Amino acid sequence: MTITPPALSVFETLESEVRSYCRGWPAVFDRAQGARLTDEDGHSYLDFFAGAGSLNYGHNNPVLKRALIDYIERDGITHGLDMATTAKRAFLETFQNVILRPRDLPYKVMFPGPTGTNAVESALKLARKVKGRESVVSFTNAFHGMSLGSLAVTGNAFKRAGAGIPLVHGTPMPFDNYFDGTVPDFLWFERLLEDQGSGLNKPAAVIVETVQGEGGINVARAEWLRALQELCERQDMLLIVDDIQMGCGRTGGFFSFEEAGIVPDIVTLSKSISGYGLPMSLCLFKPELDIWEPGEHNGTFRGNNPAFVTAAAALDAYWADGRVEQQTKERGLQVEQALLAICAEEPTAQFRGRGLVWGMEFEDPARASAVCARAFELGLLLETSGPQSEVVKLLPPLTITTEELDEGLRTLARCVRETA
Repeated sequence: MTITPPALSVFETLESEVRSYCRGWPAVFDRAQGARLTDEDGHSYLDFFAGAGSLNYGHNNPVLKRALIDYIERDGITHGLDMATTAKRAFLETFQNVILRPRDLPYKVMFPGPTGTNAVESALKLARKVKGRESVVSFTNAFHGMSLGSLAVTGNAFKRAGAGIPLVHGTPMPFDNYFDGTVPDFLWFERLLEDQGSGLNKPAAVIVETVQGEGGINVARAEWLRALQELCERQDMLLIVDDIQMGCGRTGGFFSFEEAGIVPDIVTLSKSISGYGLPMSLCLFKPELDIWEPGEHNGTFRGNNPAFVTAAAALDAYWADGRVEQQTKERGLQVEQALLAICAEEPTAQFRGRGLVWGMEFEDPARASAVCARAFELGLLLETSGPQSEVVKLLPPLTITTEELDEGLRTLARCVRETA
């Protein structure tokens, strides 16, 4: 049954024109559970977007909801700046015991502010402070956030233009396979670093996504990431991995860089670290980099204690054993097989991805938007990505059932056929 969009009234008359997702999904949502949302008219939607990766464990996950309700009902601290609280202690201890120690990761934990761009800003600031240099290298089609420092290392021209001022101290380099395998990895980058006449200021750091989400689901090979880490070590640059969208299990392992066997100097996490969709972010770094003065990087909402509660509950429930990682890989194979079948019938499309993040790219960029629009009409939430919005992005909750995943993939196949 095709869903008819409602009149949005106050959203169109009062809310700013900057709104975006609601334009592609013209419904007034009211409730959500697991992988489904329900609008105020009772229509159900299968969610293949998961809050842009903020809801890896689904909407209103019952385990996390119970922990949150219990905490609120006992009048637990809600806002705590960076004060020590029982909720923060429980999260830190759980994060250390469940995530860091089993992976032999030595990181210190910083709470920089509630959003992903806060984490990136703190990472950039720390790298520059440690190395005493201003320049940071990023990659083509990167996305690292919407504040000025993060935008300076973001590739998308439309988003960069919104800054309204020149974005400085960021230098882009080609991402993996940017030249379709015709140029050796890092040839241009290393030549510029070694040439005293190149005009490239010595970078403090390199920031990279192992899978570029907003950039079009561009997947870096493990060997490329290892070579990048080796280059950073040779050239005395810090390696920052932005794991805001791809971390917390999205690609399989808790960190997306685990498969490559690298240990970045700095890692940023946000989105699904709280587990419940509550604002929270982390900046992780090797202990020798912890040269901050007290209060040198600050923020009113670093102490979102309800997020600490749900984050600890998520780690205990989903990461104390290897079941989620294995399940994500199995669900990923299910998606891969479905996309293989769709692309066999659609010669203008190709697909790529890892774990439970996948993208289907169309030769005609308008086709991706048409697929997503038809999907909404059929009760499936999909979004586009890529510099021309040419990629249909699949980002379902990690907790989605095989039946729900199959339902969404069948709907996607129908949308591709009907928009041909």
